[in-house]
This record gives sequence, C-alpha cells and structure tokens, in this order.
Amino acid sequence: MSKKSRILLAITMFIIFMLIGCTQSEKRVSTEENSNDSRNIIEITDMVGRDIVLEGSIKKIVAIGSALRMYTYVNGTEKLVGVERAQQSPETGRPYIIANPELEELPLVGEGFPSIPDPELLIKTDADVVIAGDILDVAEIDELQTKIGIPIVVVMTGSSAVFDEDMHKSLTIIGQIVDKDDRAKKLIDYMELCKSELFNLSKDIPEDEKPSIYVGGLSYKGLHGIESTSGNSEILNVLHAKNVADKLGKTGSIMIDKEQVIEWDPEILIIDENGLDLVKEDFRKNPSYYNGLSAVLNNNVYGQLPYVSYYNNIETAMADAYFLGKIMYPNEFKDIDVIKKADEIYTFMLGEPLYDIMARRYGGYIQLDLDK
Repeated sequence: MSKKSRILLAITMFIIFMLIGCTQSEKRVSTEENSNDSRNIIEITDMVGRDIVLEGSIKKIVAIGSALRMYTYVNGTEKLVGVERAQQSPETGRPYIIANPELEELPLVGEGFPSIPDPELLIKTDADVVIAGDILDVAEIDELQTKIGIPIVVVMTGSSAVFDEDMHKSLTIIGQIVDKDDRAKKLIDYMELCKSELFNLSKDIPEDEKPSIYVGGLSYKGLHGIESTSGNSEILNVLHAKNVADKLGKTGSIMIDKEQVIEWDPEILIIDENGLDLVKEDFRKNPSYYNGLSAVLNNNVYGQLPYVSYYNNIETAMADAYFLGKIMYPNEFKDIDVIKKADEIYTFMLGEPLYDIMARRYGGYIQLDLDK
C-alpha cells in the first residue's frame, strides 16, 4: 500500500471513530433525558384503591380534610396553594394550625367538612395535585376530579386515634408526592418507637394491679359531656389499660347512659378538656351523681388535652398516652416527664413545642376539681 493510501485510510478511520463516538454520546444524552422524565412520573395507588399517575414537577398542592394535618407532618406548608376555611384559625385546638399560622394567608378552596370543596376555587389554585383525606366517598372524588381536571389522591388517618397502619401508608404516599420519603419514614419510625415504649413500660403489670379507668367528655361531631367515651381505644390498648368502656364490646366513639359510669365506678376518671365545661356544668346541676363516684371521692380525676378536632390530632393523642400511663402506672412511668415528652412529640411532628399553648387554652395535664 502506498504512503498516500495509508494516510487516506487513517483519515477515514478517524472520521468513522468520531462519528461512532458522537452517536454514542447522543444515545447517552437521550438515555439521561428519558431517565429524568421517568423520575417525574409518580405512580400511586391511593387509600381507596385508585391508581393515579402524576406527571411532571409537583410544585402546587392542595390538601383537604384530614390530609392537611398529615401533610404538615411531612412537608409543613411548602407547596400548598389553597386551604379550607375550617383549617385556618390558629385559635382551634389543632396543633398543626397553631404551628403553621401562614395557613391563614392561603387562598380558600371551600368551607371544609361537612361542606364539599368548591370546584371553581380548586381550579383557580392551578394545583398539580389535590390530596384529599376522609372527606368524600369514591364516587364524589371521581366526580370532583372530572370537574376540576386535577388529579386527586385519597389518603386516610385510619380508624383509631393514633398508631394506625392506614395513617402510616398515607404518610408514605404524601412523602412520595412531595419527594420527602425519608421524612415520612422518620415520622413512622418515631411513632412506632413511642408505641413500643408505651407498650413495654406497661406490659408486665399484673391484671389485678391495674386501676380501672374511664375517659369521658370526648368530642365526636361536636362537644359532649361525661357520657361520651371510646371503646377499644388504641391509646388505652397500647397501655394494657383496664378500660371499663370495653365491657360494651364496641369500638370507637360511644355515647352511653350516664348511670353506666356509676355502675362501672372506675378508679380513675379522665375528662377530655374539650368537654370539661360541660362536665363541670353537669356537676353543678347533679353533684350527688359525681360525688357517688369513687374516682371523685378519692381525688383521682384528671384532665387530658383534647385530641379530637376536625379528625384526630395524632401528636396530641400520643402525648395523652404518656400522660395516662403516668397516672395509671406511676412507678413504671417514673422517669417520664409528660410535659417534656409532649413537647418532644410536638417538636418532632410539627417543628416546635406547643404544650404551653395547648395547656393555656384547655388546662393541660392536671388533677381536676370538678367543683371549681
């Protein structure tokens, strides 16, 4: 082969290698672009079994019903562009509103439960997704989604006040949507850690050494007096408590005949402070009824912070569990400072200690004299 031919061949091979390299580079760029696109597609099966695909960057979110509370645990108020009127006032007993007063500045999307969200107001938010919790049934959700043209993801707090698997799944879903999977996992791990601590501190107490307990004045679609209680309560179950209301064999909110409390005659009486004024008013009218209770005669009446307000406030329910454990089992809980624990829980869940604010509004973890 002549010298000239060898030079021509070398130039030709160089050009071929350059073209191959450029093609491979283009393929790599194309693959990276497709990879970026795939990261902007979120496939979710929500809590009512609906398959939702969210495409593109999620920058604007509306959370309605109980979803807002769980959303703030995961992401504060970041990315929120609308709120229900019922979830704006910091004067409520809802810690997530107290910790996030900026909710008052967000555009309204409706009045809040039991009213349905306003489709026109939702459309105005130009949200990328609506996260709805415990507010509408599946048919209503599908109808609303069709009207507004915005994907709706349904989450749930679960049937119990705290330590509920459905709530854990919902936190995970919210973490996926806002790209805070780690924060959602930390929340779940923290709640499970508290659950284990409460369980372990109370698990070895002999049944005959456990005091009987009744929790009255619980809110349920409004305020109630001593006749409002809860059966099969997760708060009391995790403490292995002897809840006298469990004798009815019912789960969740129960309205009983007041005389039933006399018959049960619990050793410890807890009044949820949402219903405390009603209980005190009833005491003034019927002092003989209350003075017939052993818990009243023995000064074993205590107030707990209200955890039911526009669904269950998980962080307050957790704090209440520690307080009840301290009342029932003082030896086992001797190393627990319930006020410090409450502030630890509030800070982990919502970013700041809130016990003092809640106590000023409702009374806090105190022994009660119903005659005052």
